[in-house]
Amino acid sequence: MSEHGDQQDRQDGAQERPQPVEPVGADRPAADADAAREPEPGAEVGPESVAGEESVAESGPGAAGAEAAAAAEPGADGDRVVWDVVVVGAGPAGASAAQAAAAAGRRVLLLEKAELPRYKTCGGGIIGPSRDSLPPGFVLPLKDRVHAVTFSLNGRLTRTRRSRHMLFGLVDRAEFDAGLVAAAQREGAVLRTGVTVARVEQHGAAVPDRRTVAVVLADGETVLARAVVGADGSASRIASHVGVKTEQVDLGLEAEIPVPETVAEDWKGRVLIDWGPLPGSYGWVFPKGDTLTVGVISARGDGAATKRYLEDFIGRLGLAGFEPALSSGHLTRCRSEDSPLSRGRVLVAGDAAGLLEPWTREGISFALRSGRLAGEWAVRIAEAQDAVDTRRQALNYAFAVKAGLGVEMAVGRRMLHLFESKPGMLHAAITGFRPAWRAFTRITRGSSTLAEMVRTHAGARKALHLLDRRQAAAAAAAGSGGPVAAGAEGPEEPATETASAP
Repeated sequence: MSEHGDQQDRQDGAQERPQPVEPVGADRPAADADAAREPEPGAEVGPESVAGEESVAESGPGAAGAEAAAAAEPGADGDRVVWDVVVVGAGPAGASAAQAAAAAGRRVLLLEKAELPRYKTCGGGIIGPSRDSLPPGFVLPLKDRVHAVTFSLNGRLTRTRRSRHMLFGLVDRAEFDAGLVAAAQREGAVLRTGVTVARVEQHGAAVPDRRTVAVVLADGETVLARAVVGADGSASRIASHVGVKTEQVDLGLEAEIPVPETVAEDWKGRVLIDWGPLPGSYGWVFPKGDTLTVGVISARGDGAATKRYLEDFIGRLGLAGFEPALSSGHLTRCRSEDSPLSRGRVLVAGDAAGLLEPWTREGISFALRSGRLAGEWAVRIAEAQDAVDTRRQALNYAFAVKAGLGVEMAVGRRMLHLFESKPGMLHAAITGFRPAWRAFTRITRGSSTLAEMVRTHAGARKALHLLDRRQAAAAAAAGSGGPVAAGAEGPEEPATETASAP
């Protein structure tokens, strides 16, 4: 099965994709467009950036055909092209949205600030839900297949667990993202790189009618669309327009370290996960041929401590003598539960929407899944004739996201709180309790989810309910001014030798 893993892995990793939700109501009632228009969000925020040299990249006759079709249809003002869907950002979320909308036969323009391929700070782990959300026929450019995981608790109590079947794969993000963009282009999407989006407008002189969105580029050019998908990362300008709210921000630091063949061979097929010294932090080593991706992540607020953790982590691994080819940092942001996912004809997906798993901060599968959903509903929004129908389709997109990814995020938040207070307990469970290890393997392969595990396993459910009660009691005590009892860390497990488990 090429790079997707053997057939058994595929069966073990299969996960049912979220199915499109049928539009609410069979009819499209007419209504005053202004009556259903959403309120203005707060002031836009985001880093200032300068557009690079613009280029147009096409792949095969599909992209050229889509561009010709788009150019052949004038906009509402008679002489300007109006795309069905414009997607901002060509990462996994944006490429998936563009692919889904183009596969539905729509004229799609994909805008990317950087020139492709480009580096992204990311471990590059492809778990089962990611693999199951790839475009049809997509061949994963795997750098390694993981069959073993070494766990440690801030460098101590190290133990390695092994599996007969592949747990997950590792990719280089530049190559992976470029492949996803190529898949969208094969469906007919048109790619423009080196362009920066300054803002989007749904009112004003740049907007010819109420069915059109104006995407204003940094150089002053305006691109028109019937629907827009914002997938421009955690510092998204489109998210500012929508009014996305975040409640958890983390800092990830990473180094790409070339190593000799002897060192690379020792890591082949095995990753390391270290539960770190800072609350909610952890580190990782992901092997990719002759390079090790080594990184750490923790809550934003003490960048110096996070940097020390990375330096100590690299030193403990015996890798301090190797010069990193690249060092980088990145902020990840998790949405609050009441954060909007749309405004008018504009949707957000992936990091731009704050969609990632709060405990592990895994974002590729969330990007692929939300991107595909955004592309599918952007098609319906592009077809909407009035504000009421537009709002209906946007609400259906939000419902689809929250019913799947939202549930997983809610459980992930509870797991993060448990991990912050009891990292030793979780380490002991996953390294010494066979059902916990099996749960880990099922989640990484995609045959189950964290939410399903909590729902079906009484022990996990009981632990989280106990944590919920303690947090509620602590909040009540803090609100009344009374003392708050901090949960004491349980006794540490005795050191265990490196062992293997099937």
